[in-house]
Amino acid sequence: MIEQRFDIPFVAQLARREKQIQQSYRPVIGVHKWFARRPGTLFRALMLAEFVADCPLPEAFFRGHNLAPRIVGDPFMGGGTPLLEASRLGCHVVGADINPMAYWVVRQELAELDQMAFREAAQEVIAAVEEQIGALYQTRCLHCGRLAPVKYFLWVKQIPCVACGQTVRLFPHYLVAKNTRHPNYVLVCASCGALNEVESLEALAARVRCVSCGSRLVREGPARRNRVTCAHCGHTNAYPRAEMGPPDHHLFALEYHCSHCAPHRRGRFFKAPDEEDLARLAETDRRLAQASLAFVPDDAIPPGDETLRLHRWGYHSYRQLFNARQLLGLNTLAEAIASVDDEVVRHALLTVFSDTLRYQNMLCRYDTYALKIVDIFSVHGFPVSLIQAENALLGVPGVGSGGFRHFVEKYARAKAYCERPYERALNRRRHRVYTVGERIGARLVDRFPDPGSPKAAYLAAASAETVALPPAALDAVMTDPPYLANVQYAELMDFCYVWLRKHLAQELPPFRRPSTRTDEELTVNRTEGRDILHFTEGITRIFVHFTKALKPGGPFVFTYHHNDLEAYLPIAVALLDAGLACTATLPCPTEMKASIHINGTKSSVVDTIFVCRTTGRIVSADFVAAPENLVRLVADDLAALQQGGLKPTLGDARCLLFGHLTRVGVWQLRRGWDRDRETDAKLDQVRDCLDRIYPVPLVERLAAQALYRAIEVDPLASMRVREEMTSYAPDAYVRF
Repeated sequence: MIEQRFDIPFVAQLARREKQIQQSYRPVIGVHKWFARRPGTLFRALMLAEFVADCPLPEAFFRGHNLAPRIVGDPFMGGGTPLLEASRLGCHVVGADINPMAYWVVRQELAELDQMAFREAAQEVIAAVEEQIGALYQTRCLHCGRLAPVKYFLWVKQIPCVACGQTVRLFPHYLVAKNTRHPNYVLVCASCGALNEVESLEALAARVRCVSCGSRLVREGPARRNRVTCAHCGHTNAYPRAEMGPPDHHLFALEYHCSHCAPHRRGRFFKAPDEEDLARLAETDRRLAQASLAFVPDDAIPPGDETLRLHRWGYHSYRQLFNARQLLGLNTLAEAIASVDDEVVRHALLTVFSDTLRYQNMLCRYDTYALKIVDIFSVHGFPVSLIQAENALLGVPGVGSGGFRHFVEKYARAKAYCERPYERALNRRRHRVYTVGERIGARLVDRFPDPGSPKAAYLAAASAETVALPPAALDAVMTDPPYLANVQYAELMDFCYVWLRKHLAQELPPFRRPSTRTDEELTVNRTEGRDILHFTEGITRIFVHFTKALKPGGPFVFTYHHNDLEAYLPIAVALLDAGLACTATLPCPTEMKASIHINGTKSSVVDTIFVCRTTGRIVSADFVAAPENLVRLVADDLAALQQGGLKPTLGDARCLLFGHLTRVGVWQLRRGWDRDRETDAKLDQVRDCLDRIYPVPLVERLAAQALYRAIEVDPLASMRVREEMTSYAPDAYVRF
């Protein structure tokens, strides 16, 4: 079983590599964006460790398997990673998520698709849209005079000065491009707006002048810390100004691609907008005023922990997050997709459309180093910057990223991978090892699968506690639950949902709701008044419900990490109420240190994998609760991760320690646990128990000791502590 066969160094190596380039290891995630996806390699390894016993895990991992007729459930399916891995291994899958977008994403990942019909329909849609609005995404090449497609339009926010009324542009800097992927630095002139190329930024100190107006070039702009000084009167203005509504934007640069000049020229193509470009903007405004915009949502943006940032900038409806060209283009594209007769293909194209929205809005940024657009969800929120990038709607074939064309290809690669899944060889990353006989996909059914029927997927857009489940019918529960308040899924996914429901509300009941938000969502949210009590009660009901559907002794496995021990209290309560005990807590890297939302923070990149059962064996809590033994156990985990290529941090040590503490606390509290107590009393009981084992200041010290010891430990002896625990004493293992 998992407790004996899970190979930490092997899985850590796989998971760490996958997270670096996840779409290369698991192209299926290219169907649609979802947040905080855990490595597919992790869940594949967990299922093989549990159900395949005829060979070591590293050998079994690269072979094809058929685990039918087993049934795997996931009560928090999100982007569907556990279900995708289970389906690939031949299992029936049962998944639920209260967010309709999660339901839609997993549905599309598992749905059958005629690839040829999909590509043909996509090309027809692209051709129709190109004919109608393609000219709005062109510019004239500065070098040959030919019309060329624009990749990105760069805009800067602007406000009127409250003192003199003159327009003040909120440039934080005047840098358009760095010299890494272009021969020179590109800067916009603060005086006339012309683009200038300079060999180095140090040259600016020598008072380099604009080639157009002769003004001195500078890098730093006037906008700093929500203040900007008016160049006309010297008044200092504050921003944002929500009372003025959404901010205005000024187009100041374009990056285009001239196929005629590209073979003979180094670097990229940049220009300031000319009269023709400005005329295209005027033409866009004229056409937008005459369009019906039947497929453009006008839904209000409700208050929320993440959306309040939009409100501070004056954005109060989703339509306001798009400029005129984006609104006209997206409506044109949506009309073309709606005319596709084949429902399966139309749904696939709508999914592509929804995912493309991430790069088709006025919250996208331009990366001056990589020279590419950065999508709205590069961080798990709604970042509002001062300089925004508008992407070409369809995208330039073979150039750039984020256009509808690019997303069509991404979707096609995802579905091709479903037909022939593969792994990447450890010693040769580019080498694909096809797992013969495996396939991601299933019949979509509306009731619990019959084990004897062909592979099926029973998916519900509802709270998992409402899903009808026969008792003792699931062979395993594998899930990645919400981590208290880490990601506000509904607030973020409403951005796509309000567009999709324009097409799907008549077909699918889950899309008739005005929002994906619901009071039952299991994330702590200050704006919605959802606290830790709400989270605890909700996750407990779901753990209890799915445990009743689990076969006796079957694994209930979930990943979890958080920087605060308080976030583990609801997990302990849920396990105790469900009658589950942790037979093991295992480490695995699940994030990248370089991720934008992690880089520079003290967050862990490692999850604790809680392996829980209703029957089985567990290590003596007395052994684990001794400080020296706990330090050695966490150090052992960290050393095993080092064998897998990870350089552990104090944050990693802390999170793993929290996992072990939770396991010990559950074990100590399970005898005599009163399920009928009030939730706040249960949380206090767990909190007091963990504090008795180790007060928080001691936990921090133990985490540091474990990390220090792990760095010093010989990696070849990394499993020593577990072996010692097994032979500690005849009563080191206790039946439960």
